[in-house]
Amino acid sequence: MGDVLAGIHATWELESDALVIRFERGIRTPRLFQALRERRVPHEALASVTLTPGRRGTVVLHAVPRPGADPLMEAAAGQLKENSDPYRLVLPAEREALAVHYRDGLRSLLPSQPGTAGVPGCDGYEEQEEHEGFVPNGTEDFAPVERFLVEPPPGPLSFKAYDGKASFDGASEVAFRWSSTGASSEKWKAGDQVFSVQDLCGVEWRSPDGLDGHLRLVPRSGGSREIQPDRDPASIVFGRYGPVHESLPFAAAVLGAIRAKDRVPVPAAAPTAAGGTAHRDPGAVAERIRHLSELHRAGLVTDAEFSAKKAELLAEL
Repeated sequence: MGDVLAGIHATWELESDALVIRFERGIRTPRLFQALRERRVPHEALASVTLTPGRRGTVVLHAVPRPGADPLMEAAAGQLKENSDPYRLVLPAEREALAVHYRDGLRSLLPSQPGTAGVPGCDGYEEQEEHEGFVPNGTEDFAPVERFLVEPPPGPLSFKAYDGKASFDGASEVAFRWSSTGASSEKWKAGDQVFSVQDLCGVEWRSPDGLDGHLRLVPRSGGSREIQPDRDPASIVFGRYGPVHESLPFAAAVLGAIRAKDRVPVPAAAPTAAGGTAHRDPGAVAERIRHLSELHRAGLVTDAEFSAKKAELLAEL
C-alpha cells in the first residue's frame, strides 16, 4: 500500500510500480467513472503528471498517458469531455500543497522523460493551459508504445444502440443484432453480423455526444470506410442510445482483444473440403436461411436476391 490521495469522484493510490485509480459510485459521479470502477496504470504507461488551477476553487492533477498505452484513451481519440477524463483528479484548492507533494512523488517514479513536460511556473503550477483535448508539451516526444500497458475493461460486454445491439464475449467474437425498427434495409439484407476478432484490425468510435455517434469495426481485408455507418453492416449507430459509459469501454475492450491477437501467432487454417470451401455448421446455415425468408416475406429482399442468397448459403453445406 502506498500514498493515497482522495479527490472529487476518485482516489489515487501510489504503489511502487503503478498508479491505482479508484472511482466513486454515486449520482454525481460521471457514469463512465462508475463503469470503469478501478484502473491500474503502470508508471511506464505515463508520460507526465501536471498540476493546474481548476474551476470554482479547485486544483487538478492530470496524469498524462503515453500514446498507445491505454486502449480506452486510444478508442476515445480525444473525444472525451474534460469532466469525463479518468486521468484527471480534481481536489479542493485548500489541498494544493498535498497535491504538489503527490505530483512530485509520482513524477519521481516515472521513467526518464524527454522534453520539458510539466515545468512548474513561478506559482508552482504548470505553465500550460488545461482544456479538452490538451496534451502537455513534451509528450509528443514519446513514440507510441508497441503494446497496451493498461488493461482494457474486462468482458463480456454489451450495449443497446439505435439500430441494434452490440455484444462482445471478451475474447474472440463481436456480434451486431439489428433492431426491427432502427436498422436500415441494407443492414437487414446483410443480416445479423458476427465478427471474429482475428479478422479485425481496429475500432472506430465516434462519441454518442456528437451527431455522428457510431462504432465501426475495421476489417483486416480493408473494407470501405466511406459507407455511411447507418448502411454499413460493420457499424452500429448510437443515436440517442449507446451512451459513452457503455460504448467506450466496449470499444476499448474490443481494441485490446485485437492487439492481443496481433501478438499471438494465428494457427494454420484447418484443411478445407475437396472443393476448397470450408463447410459451415448446418444449424447456422438453416438459421441464416430462416432469417432471409423473413426478410423476403417482409419485402426487404427481392425474389432474385432471395434465390441467389439461398443458393449461396446451401452451397456452404
